[in-house]
Amino acid sequence: MNFALRIPDYYKKEIEELKGNVSINQFIVNALSEKIASLKTLDYLDEYAKRGSTDKMLEILSRVPDVEAEERDRI
Repeated sequence: MNFALRIPDYYKKEIEELKGNVSINQFIVNALSEKIASLKTLDYLDEYAKRGSTDKMLEILSRVPDVEAEERDRI
């Protein structure tokens, strides 16, 4: 699949500085794949969170011993 892509000059200059030893095309393809992955991750986490249960969380937390934090765990 091919697209004509117009990139503003200020982005083109930044891409040239950041791209390293890859082509601008590869840089853009990598940026797109990272963006797609992050959006899919957000969708996954939203769906996962919807399956959560406050009652279950509180039940699990109720099993945690009520003790002082160790010195290394204190803020």
